[in-house]
This record gives sequence, structure tokens and C-alpha cells, in this order.
Amino acid sequence: MENTKNKLTPEQSKFFDELSNYLDTKLFYYGSVQRPDYIPGKSDIDVDIFTDNESSTISKLQHFLHLDKKKIKRVLWKMRKNKKLTTGHKLNYKNSFLKAEFAIYNEKYKPYILEEHNSKMVLPFYSTWILNFIKLLHYQLGILPNSYYMFLKRKILNYSVGTLTDDEFVVF
Repeated sequence: MENTKNKLTPEQSKFFDELSNYLDTKLFYYGSVQRPDYIPGKSDIDVDIFTDNESSTISKLQHFLHLDKKKIKRVLWKMRKNKKLTTGHKLNYKNSFLKAEFAIYNEKYKPYILEEHNSKMVLPFYSTWILNFIKLLHYQLGILPNSYYMFLKRKILNYSVGTLTDDEFVVF
């Protein structure tokens, strides 16, 4: 998960390399950037950052991205697969060549979070096909509203990994 299965643009690769060097930690990619349903320029790039010092890493990330601290949200996540309760931080970032979602977690949660994310990397053919179809309706044709798109995507991913329940997230 330290490399993406889908090719990033040179600008995106440079950005993530510089960020990884600045934070002095590895970045772990998950989500559609690791699957065949990734759409360059449309899909966001999901990144996990694991650290022993969340406060320091968040400060560095805030400085690197030139973000207001209010953009960084605290999250509580009850994982679906192993029922572990984790805490961390999330933020969405967008610039002219990149849309990304960063998740910052304590190093102690790393094996559980990676296990959870790995469970959604290889999907059945029909799930990939349906995801590509709803992405066509949402991104290319603009006829599927974001709320419906997100709902359908969540249900397809959950069904693909053998559950009908969503992960439980609280953002504060």
C-alpha cells in the first residue's frame, strides 16, 4: 500500500514524495487508487499516515498544506471487520492537480486499519463493473447526485466484502 496500483501524474507523485520526506514517514494509499475503478482527475486519493506523535505530524501536515487547523477533524471509528475502536484525524485537501483525503492515526492502530483497508482492495468483477458504472453516471454524465453516489458506493463496497453494515464513524 506504499505504492499506488494506478499511475499518478508526475505532479501528484512529486507532491506525495515531498510530503512523505517532509513528514519523515511512509504514506499508505488505499481506496479506489488501489483498484480498477479509479478515475484520474475525478477520484480522490486516500492516504493513511501512521505516527507515534499525532500532534507533531498534524502540525507538520498543516504547515506543508498551508491549512487552517479547523479543516482537520477528529474521528472515532468502529471498524467493521475486527470491531476495534480507533481514533484519529481526517482532512480533505484539494489543489489544481490533486484531490486527497488524509487520515492520521496513531501507530498502534496500523495493523488493524491496514487490514480493514486491504479487505476492500480486491473486489469481485461485478462490484468493479457497478462501481465504474455509477462513477460514469456521477463524474462523466453528472446525473447521479453526490449523496446517491456515496450511498451506492458504500453499499457496493460493503456487499463486496460480505457485510451489509457500514463502518461506524463519528466526526467531531
